[in-house]
Amino acid sequence: MNEHPIEVWHRLVRERNPRGLDTLLDEDAVFVSPVVHTPQRGKKITAAYLSAAFQVFFNPSFHYVREIVGSSDAMLEFETEIDGIQVNGVDILHWNPEGRITEFKVMLRPLKAVHLIHERMAAMLAAHNPSLRKPASKA
Repeated sequence: MNEHPIEVWHRLVRERNPRGLDTLLDEDAVFVSPVVHTPQRGKKITAAYLSAAFQVFFNPSFHYVREIVGSSDAMLEFETEIDGIQVNGVDILHWNPEGRITEFKVMLRPLKAVHLIHERMAAMLAAHNPSLRKPASKA
Protein backbone atom coordinates (compact mmCIF):
# COMPACT_ATOMS: atom_id res chain seq x y z
CA MET A 1 0.00 0.00 0.00
CA ASN A 2 1.60 3.27 -1.11
CA GLU A 3 -0.68 5.75 0.65
CA HIS A 4 -0.23 6.20 4.41
CA PRO A 5 -2.99 4.36 6.33
CA ILE A 6 -4.12 7.55 8.09
CA GLU A 7 -4.41 9.35 4.74
CA VAL A 8 -6.52 6.47 3.44
CA TRP A 9 -8.70 6.52 6.56
CA HIS A 10 -9.26 10.29 6.27
CA ARG A 11 -10.19 9.92 2.60
CA LEU A 12 -12.73 7.18 3.38
CA VAL A 13 -14.23 9.31 6.17
CA ARG A 14 -14.34 12.41 3.95
CA GLU A 15 -16.03 10.44 1.17
CA ARG A 16 -18.25 8.56 3.66
CA ASN A 17 -17.20 5.44 1.78
CA PRO A 18 -16.65 2.22 3.74
CA ARG A 19 -15.90 0.21 0.56
CA GLY A 20 -12.20 1.07 0.87
CA LEU A 21 -11.99 -0.78 4.19
CA ASP A 22 -11.30 -4.04 2.38
CA THR A 23 -7.85 -2.91 1.26
CA LEU A 24 -7.13 -0.92 4.43
CA LEU A 25 -7.80 -3.69 6.96
CA ASP A 26 -5.50 -6.62 7.63
CA GLU A 27 -7.02 -10.13 7.51
CA ASP A 28 -6.41 -10.46 11.26
CA ALA A 29 -7.70 -6.99 12.16
CA VAL A 30 -9.22 -6.52 15.61
CA PHE A 31 -11.96 -4.03 16.47
CA VAL A 32 -12.22 -2.90 20.09
CA SER A 33 -15.61 -1.36 20.75
CA PRO A 34 -16.56 0.99 23.57
CA VAL A 35 -19.71 -1.08 24.16
CA VAL A 36 -18.67 -4.70 23.58
CA HIS A 37 -16.57 -6.27 26.30
CA THR A 38 -14.54 -8.57 24.01
CA PRO A 39 -12.41 -7.57 21.02
CA GLN A 40 -14.01 -8.44 17.68
CA ARG A 41 -11.46 -10.41 15.66
CA GLY A 42 -11.10 -10.68 11.92
CA LYS A 43 -11.32 -8.46 8.89
CA LYS A 44 -14.97 -9.25 8.15
CA ILE A 45 -16.36 -8.32 11.57
CA THR A 46 -14.02 -5.33 11.90
CA ALA A 47 -15.25 -4.05 8.53
CA ALA A 48 -18.87 -4.62 9.61
CA TYR A 49 -18.44 -2.58 12.79
CA LEU A 50 -16.61 0.21 10.97
CA SER A 51 -19.18 0.23 8.15
CA ALA A 52 -21.95 0.64 10.73
CA ALA A 53 -19.93 3.41 12.36
CA PHE A 54 -19.79 5.22 9.00
CA GLN A 55 -23.58 5.46 9.13
CA VAL A 56 -23.90 6.22 12.85
CA PHE A 57 -21.06 8.72 13.39
CA PHE A 58 -20.29 10.36 10.07
CA ASN A 59 -22.78 13.18 9.66
CA PRO A 60 -22.00 16.80 8.67
CA SER A 61 -20.98 17.66 12.26
CA PHE A 62 -18.30 14.92 12.44
CA HIS A 63 -14.74 16.20 12.51
CA TYR A 64 -11.35 15.28 13.89
CA VAL A 65 -10.01 17.85 16.35
CA ARG A 66 -6.59 16.39 17.16
CA GLU A 67 -4.18 13.77 15.85
CA ILE A 68 -1.12 12.09 17.25
CA VAL A 69 0.54 9.99 14.57
CA GLY A 70 3.57 7.75 15.03
CA SER A 71 5.35 5.27 12.79
CA SER A 72 2.75 2.51 13.25
CA ASP A 73 0.09 3.98 15.57
CA ALA A 74 -2.25 6.96 15.68
CA MET A 75 -4.77 8.52 18.02
CA LEU A 76 -7.44 10.61 16.36
CA GLU A 77 -9.78 12.61 18.59
CA PHE A 78 -13.17 13.38 17.08
CA GLU A 79 -16.37 15.25 17.84
CA THR A 80 -19.84 14.87 16.39
CA GLU A 81 -23.43 15.59 17.35
CA ILE A 82 -26.08 12.89 17.16
CA ASP A 83 -29.69 13.66 18.12
CA GLY A 84 -28.58 16.75 20.02
CA ILE A 85 -25.98 14.83 22.03
CA GLN A 86 -22.37 15.95 21.80
CA VAL A 87 -20.14 12.92 21.27
CA ASN A 88 -16.42 13.11 21.92
CA GLY A 89 -14.21 10.15 21.19
CA VAL A 90 -10.86 8.78 20.20
CA ASP A 91 -9.96 6.34 17.44
CA ILE A 92 -6.74 4.46 18.22
CA LEU A 93 -5.27 2.71 15.19
CA HIS A 94 -2.33 0.38 14.75
CA TRP A 95 -1.05 -0.77 11.36
CA ASN A 96 1.52 -3.26 10.16
CA PRO A 97 4.56 -2.60 7.91
CA GLU A 98 2.34 -3.25 4.87
CA GLY A 99 0.16 -0.29 5.88
CA ARG A 100 -2.89 -2.37 6.81
CA ILE A 101 -4.78 -1.66 10.02
CA THR A 102 -4.39 -4.49 12.53
CA GLU A 103 -6.26 -2.88 15.43
CA PHE A 104 -8.96 -0.21 15.59
CA LYS A 105 -10.09 0.86 19.06
CA VAL A 106 -12.80 3.40 19.80
CA MET A 107 -13.28 5.19 23.10
CA LEU A 108 -16.25 7.51 23.78
CA ARG A 109 -17.57 10.04 26.23
CA PRO A 110 -19.84 11.16 27.88
CA LEU A 111 -21.89 8.26 29.22
CA LYS A 112 -25.04 9.57 27.54
CA ALA A 113 -23.22 9.32 24.21
CA VAL A 114 -22.03 5.79 24.98
CA HIS A 115 -25.64 4.69 25.56
CA LEU A 116 -26.80 6.36 22.34
CA ILE A 117 -24.01 4.80 20.27
CA HIS A 118 -24.66 1.38 21.81
CA GLU A 119 -28.30 1.62 20.74
CA ARG A 120 -27.55 2.91 17.23
CA MET A 121 -24.72 0.47 16.49
CA ALA A 122 -26.77 -2.52 17.68
CA ALA A 123 -29.64 -1.52 15.40
CA MET A 124 -27.32 -0.88 12.44
CA LEU A 125 -25.47 -4.18 12.84
CA ALA A 126 -28.69 -6.16 13.22
CA ALA A 127 -30.25 -4.50 10.17
CA HIS A 128 -27.28 -5.12 7.90
CA ASN A 129 -26.06 -8.46 9.14
CA PRO A 130 -28.26 -10.33 11.61
CA SER A 131 -25.59 -13.00 12.05
CA LEU A 132 -23.32 -10.49 13.79
CA ARG A 133 -23.60 -10.42 17.54
CA LYS A 134 -25.21 -7.22 18.77
CA PRO A 135 -23.23 -5.11 21.22
CA ALA A 136 -24.59 -6.61 24.42
CA SER A 137 -22.73 -5.08 27.32
CA LYS A 138 -22.30 -1.42 28.02
CA ALA A 139 -18.97 0.11 28.96
